Amino acid sequence: MTVALMWEARAAAGRGAELLEWVRAQVLDPVPLRRETFTAPADRVLVITWWDAPHDADDLPELPSPPERLLHRPVHRWRFERADVRE
Repeated sequence: MTVALMWEARAAAGRGAELLEWVRAQVLDPVPLRRETFTAPADRVLVITWWDAPHDADDLPELPSPPERLLHRPVHRWRFERADVRE
């Protein structure tokens, strides 16, 4: 089964680039099957990691919360299971 972990944060005013830099510096061990980082308006940063694991696996490493000075609000986290694959 493939599970995707989504991590999303909104940076404090003027700190979007710093938050993105912080996210890029975070290392996950073990390494996920895939990792992508996205940005959006309002200084949002989204990271999706893919894992070969069940939805409720408790041993998957998740990105931590960044330092409070970088955040507009707390980090949001979600887990999703692959339901369909279309190319």
